[in-house]
Amino acid sequence: MLSLTLLASFCLLFPAFLIWLTKKYSFFKKIGAIVLAYATGILIANIGILPKSSDAYQQATIGQDRAYIPKTELHEMAEAGILSRSDVRYNGIAMIQDSMQSALVLLAIPLILFSLNVRRWLRFSGKGFLSMLLALISIITVVVTGYLIFRDRVEEAEKIGGMLVGLYTGGSVNLASIALALNVDPHAFVMTNTYDMIVGALLIFFFITAGPAFFRLFLPPFEAPVSTRVQKAAADDIDRQLTEDFDDYSGIFSRDVIIPLLRAIGLSLIILAMGLAVSFLFPTVPMTISVILTITTLGVAASFIRPVREIKKTFQLGMYFIVAFSIVIATRCDLSIIFQAKYLNLLYFVSYVVFGSLFLHLLLSWIFRVPAEDYMITTTGFVYSPPFVPMVAAALKNRDIILTGLATGMIGWIIGNYIGVAFGMWLDKL
Repeated sequence: MLSLTLLASFCLLFPAFLIWLTKKYSFFKKIGAIVLAYATGILIANIGILPKSSDAYQQATIGQDRAYIPKTELHEMAEAGILSRSDVRYNGIAMIQDSMQSALVLLAIPLILFSLNVRRWLRFSGKGFLSMLLALISIITVVVTGYLIFRDRVEEAEKIGGMLVGLYTGGSVNLASIALALNVDPHAFVMTNTYDMIVGALLIFFFITAGPAFFRLFLPPFEAPVSTRVQKAAADDIDRQLTEDFDDYSGIFSRDVIIPLLRAIGLSLIILAMGLAVSFLFPTVPMTISVILTITTLGVAASFIRPVREIKKTFQLGMYFIVAFSIVIATRCDLSIIFQAKYLNLLYFVSYVVFGSLFLHLLLSWIFRVPAEDYMITTTGFVYSPPFVPMVAAALKNRDIILTGLATGMIGWIIGNYIGVAFGMWLDKL
């Protein structure tokens, strides 16, 4: 019991240290708290401090598509000598891990969505929203064709395809939500995210170095919207506030911030309870799917209520829970399983989706005369999520596109769960 409590406490508290590292040292800031969280969890899972499961236990869980064995069945199997004491300890930890990762994601989604201001972002349209639409079409098209290519080589390729749709329209937040909704195997989840980080690191490096010059060879130049000095100053103030706030945890424990945040957590719990209630109205739909889609809808709806939207640090608290989730799910990953040859096809699937969607989006942008800056910033907003938008905008030396990139990423957070879950359920019917 003590070991379970220590593991749970560590996963909940250690993200604070990781976030402090990223704020204190530029090296860790470049790596990011989520990557550090995965590394921490994988280390814990593979240095021998957690019990190992036997082949019989794996057959009783993975072989039957479940995360752990119910207590009654566990005791029966242990008394029959099928499972060892180590299996019993492992099952207890697996129950804690499964419960924590579900709770953390379900609390994080509304908190992240509360901070959205959809009306404000929709004012900044132009070619940027055409580019966003073309990017969405490209991602969906390439995921479908990728599924047809890799469905016989990648286990549960339909679920991986659903995750990739969500990942490349909203980032790791949607990836975690869809993995929970579709009951994706933890090893497949971590490897999908790991391969995405590897490929994505190479791509973002290209975007901020040679990318601007390369894409301007094919796409027309950006034309800044005509605006008055007052309008431009207001827009600059908006994008400065937005881009600075994404990873700013300062003052989160001050009295004027923590009390409203506790109310936001209470509202998030109410939304979660409503999601659970809705799931009972649709017994034929898997509970996690109906809950995820309901809390996404209610979280967006709550963002239209000004007092809710103006609660400070809800986005940061939601991302804190996502970092904690990353540690929890990574503690379930056995490297001896991860580095099996079968996961190479998963790498090929991820790489195909990333580069295939970029190429198709580029082709469509060339046809529809989308400026290079809009192409790059909407790709960044979708594929990498809003926190990366200012970095690419700086490489392009263009502040006018920041709000377009932020809007794209935020809209991706909203629609990613719906589209990803839908595709995860539909692809295997092709």
